[in-house]
Amino acid sequence: MPYDPDKHHRRSIRLKGYNYTQAGAYFVTLCAWQRECLFGEILGGEMQLNDYGRVLEEEWLRTAEVRPNVDLDAFVIMPNHLHGVIVICDQCRRGEPLARPYGPYRPCRPTAPAAPTGTVRIVAGSLGAIIGQIKSITTKRINALRNAPGQPVWQRNYHEHIIHSETALNNIRQYIAHNPMLWIEDEENPTRIHNTAKR
Repeated sequence: MPYDPDKHHRRSIRLKGYNYTQAGAYFVTLCAWQRECLFGEILGGEMQLNDYGRVLEEEWLRTAEVRPNVDLDAFVIMPNHLHGVIVICDQCRRGEPLARPYGPYRPCRPTAPAAPTGTVRIVAGSLGAIIGQIKSITTKRINALRNAPGQPVWQRNYHEHIIHSETALNNIRQYIAHNPMLWIEDEENPTRIHNTAKR
């Protein structure tokens, strides 16, 4: 099908003018296709990974092994999404506490020319390229396991938040750690219990 800008226009949800290849810490969320609970289930407030969830965990951890400029911090795999902190560093030191790769937001010029209208350009080494590779590899491996070539595993795009301070990083770490215990009220939970009690 030929490209039709009225039907196929994808608006970027990235921060305009921000260089996503520069050193920094990023809180990302990747959601499964149509919010399907594909990666396991929550039992007793703890995530129990199934085979697909273990594939995702392996590839997430491998991200830092195969990319010398990438380190990982806290993460959690939920039944239908993943929350994690990706750190892009000039020179990562494995196993050491984060060496303040984040800092106050400074507008900067994009490192690549603007993409033509209606297309999204992924810059090598950028956060988008890293996420795209994780999604691509996990899709191939999961579809091989379930004998479903070409089946979507992930929603298009992803959510990200640039981490600006150590306080913000610690808050995100706590959020990630407590996420399985809060699954019953999670907006991504298709069987979510809505808390309608008046305060």
